[in-house]
Amino acid sequence: MSESFKLTIEDETQCGRVDKVLSSQFTQFSRAQIQKWILAGAITVNAHSIKAKDKLTIGDQVIIKPTAPKTLSLIPENIALDIIYEDQDVIVVNKPQGMVVHPSVGHPDHTLVNALLYHSPLSTINGEFRPGIVHRIDKDTSGLLMIAKNDRAHRSLAAQLKNKTNQREYVALVHGQIKENSGVIDAPIGRSPANRQKQAIVSNGRHAVTHFKVLKRYEHYTLVSCQLETGRTHQIRVHMQYINHPVAGDPLYGPHKTLAGNGQYLHARLLGFKHPTTGKQMTFEAPLPQNFIDILAHLDATDNLG
Repeated sequence: MSESFKLTIEDETQCGRVDKVLSSQFTQFSRAQIQKWILAGAITVNAHSIKAKDKLTIGDQVIIKPTAPKTLSLIPENIALDIIYEDQDVIVVNKPQGMVVHPSVGHPDHTLVNALLYHSPLSTINGEFRPGIVHRIDKDTSGLLMIAKNDRAHRSLAAQLKNKTNQREYVALVHGQIKENSGVIDAPIGRSPANRQKQAIVSNGRHAVTHFKVLKRYEHYTLVSCQLETGRTHQIRVHMQYINHPVAGDPLYGPHKTLAGNGQYLHARLLGFKHPTTGKQMTFEAPLPQNFIDILAHLDATDNLG
């Protein structure tokens, strides 16, 4: 962007916190974007840099010089992959916790896609920055993903997801004791109106169904398996919070710093699909990662029901 935006504060209705005032005066920009520009020094008041919490008063001269977004470029990177299965059509990979699936403005490189591109040709259906990606899991969720190496395989795998004929099972450690041995959570999910970084249960959201089964109860936690009938963003995390059993370690939907670790204790343990070429049913499993094993051992020693 080369265009500048100027504002002179002329009355009391325009006074207040810089970020709040500017996002209300320039509705084409979100408050979060305004805050980013303030941090980057792209917004000045009376020719001086400011902080988001600073107050605007009558007579202040504001200039916004939006910074252009960084251009993404997709570069193959020699990053080790935990490949569970591979043939000429598909790759099944066990993604570690902490790895982003595909590049974005906040994560331009060191992603699973960068690593996969170094390893193999990938399908092109899902856009320039998501080659091969049929479905995704969150950065701090570990476990299995199916990757398409060509467009024909991609179409087959995507159709199975759409028709709900594939298998996806997760293991999650959640807060509190779930009394039922199993259950179904059927609640629509959409973007949270209060926080754009979060999803929420909203009446006009997309249909979402999660089946859960209790694997083990602790005094303050429950280990569950979750089977996805649908695949909405943050589905398990939102659904478990909805029934008042948020995933342990979840920085967005759960209590903070209750257990050691970096991110939610959620692992995509099982993945099943029909092979795009042979039609054979294939099922893969990935054991819990070491950090998950360690936290369960800790709970066995300190939070066991005996």
